[in-house]
Amino acid sequence: MTGCCRFVGLVFASAVALTVAGTASAADVQLRPFVAFTFAGDTTFVPNLAEAAGKAHGTIGVGAAVLGEVIGFDVEVAHTPGFFQTGDTNLIVGSSVTTVVGDVVIAMPGRLSEYTLRPYVLAGGGIVRANSQDNLDVFGFTQVLPAVDFGAGAIGFLTRRVGLAWEIRRFQSIGSRDTLSGISLGPEKLSFWRLSMAVAIRSKR
Repeated sequence: MTGCCRFVGLVFASAVALTVAGTASAADVQLRPFVAFTFAGDTTFVPNLAEAAGKAHGTIGVGAAVLGEVIGFDVEVAHTPGFFQTGDTNLIVGSSVTTVVGDVVIAMPGRLSEYTLRPYVLAGGGIVRANSQDNLDVFGFTQVLPAVDFGAGAIGFLTRRVGLAWEIRRFQSIGSRDTLSGISLGPEKLSFWRLSMAVAIRSKR
């Protein structure tokens, strides 16, 4: 867990450093609040939480991005309530998944996309926090796992300051303990896809 915290600290330290450097060099600095939904999730957490994880669940989050001419960086936090619930069972009374990640972004050169959508790809990592409570108080858990993510998206601006961004990402936990515990059948794993739409707000340039 200590190594995981150090990794997240490194991610955010890098993000801050890049943000400062990006501002100094007139890079494109953006704030991106977003709404999304997760789908096609899978997990080893029990009891039978993989079925619920595979369904669509609403998500809210916020990110910050610094984009240079081609290469940039972004950080974000997102929260998905009810991730391990299906609505047709009373066993799980509360659950959620929260992700905190930082990513390297490679985008279409800014000079080529000034008046059109700007596609990009990204990859990075951070942590995923999974939480579940059951009415029997037997299978409840709160676990924080290191994770990687990757994806692609596109952004377009309606004005010089405000635009919209669409994105799809894959999240995958890594480095799970290879043990049989009361909350997991084998190594603790969690993965899912996320589709999002964000409002992109540029800082003054």
